[in-house]
Amino acid sequence: MVERDQVSPLAPSGSLRSDQDEASVFAKNFRKRRFIKCCGCIAAFMLIQAVVIIILAFTVFRVKDPVIKMNGVTITKLELINGTIPKPGSNMSLLADISVKNPNVASFKYKNTTTTLYYHGTVVGEARGPPGKSRARRTMRMNISVDIITDMLLSNPNLIEDMKQQLLPMSSYSRIPGRVNMLNIIKKHVTVKMNCTMTINITSRAIQEQKCKRHVNI
Repeated sequence: MVERDQVSPLAPSGSLRSDQDEASVFAKNFRKRRFIKCCGCIAAFMLIQAVVIIILAFTVFRVKDPVIKMNGVTITKLELINGTIPKPGSNMSLLADISVKNPNVASFKYKNTTTTLYYHGTVVGEARGPPGKSRARRTMRMNISVDIITDMLLSNPNLIEDMKQQLLPMSSYSRIPGRVNMLNIIKKHVTVKMNCTMTINITSRAIQEQKCKRHVNI
């Protein structure tokens, strides 16, 4: 009797393809879940970063108004006739001590400062100060020299009476434009303005009374 070779039956091809499909679906689902997790982490990080920036913008990085102050004005040059009235053709010089306080956590860089002096509403002098930089939470002081044309004073009818009392009422207007820059994230253009009324004592050559009002444009 002739023995026949026994051949084992092959596994159905459909079962192998099913396993491959399941592995492919599992891999796709795994990549999808990993992608969703990465997107979620990125979104959460960006949200936290945005919240931190907003909090800092309204607290630490909130732009505060720089404060300009007229500390004092002294007469450095004055020629009088008989100690009563200014000498015609001469110049009268005032030295204004001005400070700029920067309360921010970033520096305040300002451009040329302008100070105009008035006597009974008439412009009698003007001066320009150099640009500068006030460091974070520091106060910058500057001395601005204002030359007054005495002929403008002599043409004013109020001068004789004021000189009799040795008191010279004046007003000033100062303007300081600049910019506050915080880590190159928050940049604000700031203009500080100040109006002052003062009474200068001719005898002591110093301010006797002074009132100032400040205004800040951001």
